Amino acid sequence: MRVSRPAYPVVTYAIRCESLYKRYPGRVPVDAVNGLNLQVEIGECFGLLGPNGAGKTTTIEICEGLLPATSGVVEILGRRWGQGEDAEIRERIGISLQETRLPEKLSVLEILRLFRSFYRTGPSPEDVMRLVSLEEKAESWNEKLSGGQKQRLAVATALVGDPELLFLDEPTTGLDPQSRRQLWEIIRRFREQGRTVLLTTHYMDEAERLCDRVAVVDHGRVIACDTPRRLIAGLGGEHVIEFSLAAHDPSAENGSAAARIGEEMFAVVREELTDIATAANLRREADHFCLSVDEPHLALPALLSRLSDRGRRLASLSTRHASLEDVFVSLTGRHLTAAAEEVVGDQR
Repeated sequence: MRVSRPAYPVVTYAIRCESLYKRYPGRVPVDAVNGLNLQVEIGECFGLLGPNGAGKTTTIEICEGLLPATSGVVEILGRRWGQGEDAEIRERIGISLQETRLPEKLSVLEILRLFRSFYRTGPSPEDVMRLVSLEEKAESWNEKLSGGQKQRLAVATALVGDPELLFLDEPTTGLDPQSRRQLWEIIRRFREQGRTVLLTTHYMDEAERLCDRVAVVDHGRVIACDTPRRLIAGLGGEHVIEFSLAAHDPSAENGSAAARIGEEMFAVVREELTDIATAANLRREADHFCLSVDEPHLALPALLSRLSDRGRRLASLSTRHASLEDVFVSLTGRHLTAAAEEVVGDQR
């Protein structure tokens, strides 16, 4: 049974960050957040996308009040940390960290009762268990739960205070497909109540399915922000044709199944494919090309004809829908996994 929450002034933005910086000192200082600007509207599911090291976790921990910012403005539901309003903010938010370690020897019900005691208002622990489909595990110790069940319990601890704003940092990392979809449904139901969600993830399909808007973060800054559909449309085509050239192609390296694409080869092929029907842009990967197109049924015959005319032969060819991964690569020139490998030191 829920108790009425005190009336708070109406605000436009659930989260507002302006010129946000976070510097970690050291022999070589690291700017984990580097002038980030962000506005999350009330009632939307907002995604922060980017690789490990882009500044997502640091940003969300500053918004949660777990880290102090080096400089900049952070407003949470119209309030600011450190100005005598911290207790009010904590009453109105729920947090599920990237890695949550709950007491192993407490049961699911005991853990939820403990977390419910931190709030003045909110649903009963039993109601929250039903919400995350853990009622059958009420008396089970945390250490006996599966990975997906532990993750749902972590989200339950964030929901037990009936938050207006829910922070979820990489909530489905390492989960099997079924557990991921169970968490997605929990997030959707929360969002349908008019609540706000800030979600960090490096799973592009997750962001496309759940988020009203997303911000692409790289090197501590927002480099693009819009709906998933508009970001994908910005590529110039909703489909991608991926192809590689056979090793015996004059431009290929000896002994390889397909040519590794160097600057010179890319420039040549790009010139050769100028004016392909409905094509928007061409980019290169290690050993294949990605051509963004609007109508693959028109672009494919034109592509095959053009390559044949130039005496080039294909090693592989496939088509797929464009995704937010393509948006990230187009904006940064890197895949999420490749970008993550570049992270050094304390930057997160």
